[in-house]
Amino acid sequence: MQSQNFAGTALIAGKRKKGLNLRAENLHAVMSIANLVRSSFGPMGLDKLLVDDIGEILITNDGATIVDQLDVKHPASKLIIQLTQLQNKEVGDGTTSVVLIAAELVSTALNLIKHGLHPSTIISGYKLASKEAVSFIKREMTHSISQLGDQVLVNIAKTSINSKVLSM
Repeated sequence: MQSQNFAGTALIAGKRKKGLNLRAENLHAVMSIANLVRSSFGPMGLDKLLVDDIGEILITNDGATIVDQLDVKHPASKLIIQLTQLQNKEVGDGTTSVVLIAAELVSTALNLIKHGLHPSTIISGYKLASKEAVSFIKREMTHSISQLGDQVLVNIAKTSINSKVLSM
């Protein structure tokens, strides 16, 4: 039985863990999932051969499918799986990216904590970075469709139609 609270302590198998050791365990749990899906990422991603409890075989390079097949117990791992399920439900794609980004954020946060930064400061920094990233995307990476020609819009539509979102 494992329970965790926000103060950075956890009760694991009757033993209380806290501080940097608990954070390192959380990082290990998150990185374990990230390492499972990392090689399936991108256009050159590799397929995974998955075998379930009754011997059924599934071959896929889809991060959502890989993560859905996992049976995890650790709270941090469960959180990552919930994150991928939400991403898949809301967008239908990008679950592998979400896992990899989350793992890097957790890894960087642990490194910053080791260097003496308080977790509250790291969280504030991540929130500020998120706001700045959204602002940059809106300002620099969006275009009015009136600026695009008909052929560009047709190509965008073709890409969307051929995506896995609509082929499911």
